[in-house]
This record gives sequence, structure tokens and C-alpha cells, in this order.
Amino acid sequence: MADTMATEATAGPQGTKRDFLFLATGAGLAVGTAAVAWPFVASMAPDAATIAAGAPLDVDLSPIQDGQIVNVFWRGKLIFVRKLTEKEVTDMKAVPLSDMIDPASFESRVKKGHDQWLVSYGNCTHLGCVPIGHSGNYEGWSCPCHGSQFDAVGRVRRGPAPTNLPIPPYAFETDTKIKIGEEGGKAAA
Repeated sequence: MADTMATEATAGPQGTKRDFLFLATGAGLAVGTAAVAWPFVASMAPDAATIAAGAPLDVDLSPIQDGQIVNVFWRGKLIFVRKLTEKEVTDMKAVPLSDMIDPASFESRVKKGHDQWLVSYGNCTHLGCVPIGHSGNYEGWSCPCHGSQFDAVGRVRRGPAPTNLPIPPYAFETDTKIKIGEEGGKAAA
């Protein structure tokens, strides 16, 4: 009987150690598996640059002065945001469509109720050069590479550019904020 008690006395603490080692090994394997799997799972998600490249871009219009052109980038493309002066709005509305290479009305180039704002892509439609603002004969942009000229609302007036500066999808969120990359909006669109 003394032998049985001795065996039971030594079995209890050893069983506890064995259980502890089993649990510790299992926990270590779980943590190790998670540590190995985490980078693999994370690598499947798009990176921040990819997410930002397609995400809409908010632009605060409040600091932009009359006649000023601000350049922003959306999806890796240059975008011109221009606040037209009252004179430019009046002059651009008066241009006959017959004077244009790619006829487009003033109203088709701006959002209704926001006549003083032009938002357009910032690359010449000839070969993709970047036109210089407030230059040329038409109050707009002039391409330094090949001589195309655009008026203040981005309509091509002198070639070789075949078409107007394209308008990206955008919407007015408020009178002083636009979201480039979305159509519609809360204010007049």
C-alpha cells in the first residue's frame, strides 16, 4: 500500500506538468501559425496606394480666388480646378459654337448653379502635354509643346488638339466642396 501511495503522490504533480507543457505547446503553435498566416492574409488586401488611386478625392474650394487654377491629382491624373472670374463666365458664354474645333456649350462644361467652377483633366488631348494656365489667346491654357490653345472652360480653340479637355466625374457636396470621382451630389449637379 505504501508503494501505491508513493506512485499516486508522484503521478499528481507530473500530470500537472504534462498538462501545462501540452497547453503551452498548443498555445505556442497557435501563435506561431497566426504569425505566419498574418502576412499572407494581409498580402491579399490592396495596398494604401491602390485604395487611394481609385478613391474619390475631396477638394475644398473656399481658399481658391477668382481666376486661380489649382492642380490636384486623382487616380494619378492631373486635374485643373479653376475659379472663373465674372468676365470669363460672360466671355465664355458668348463664344459662338462655330468658332470651336470641338463645339461644346459653356453649360456643358460646368455644373448647373456653379458657373464659376471648371473641373477638367489637365493634359492636352493631342499628345498629353500639360498646358500652361492663363496663356494663349483665349483666356485659358496653351500647350507649350505643339501650340494647342484652350479657352477658360477647356474648349480647344486652336489645334492640333482634336478635342476639348475632358471633364472628370465630380459633384458638388456643398458650395465650397467638390468630390472628384463621383457623379451626383447634394447640391445642384
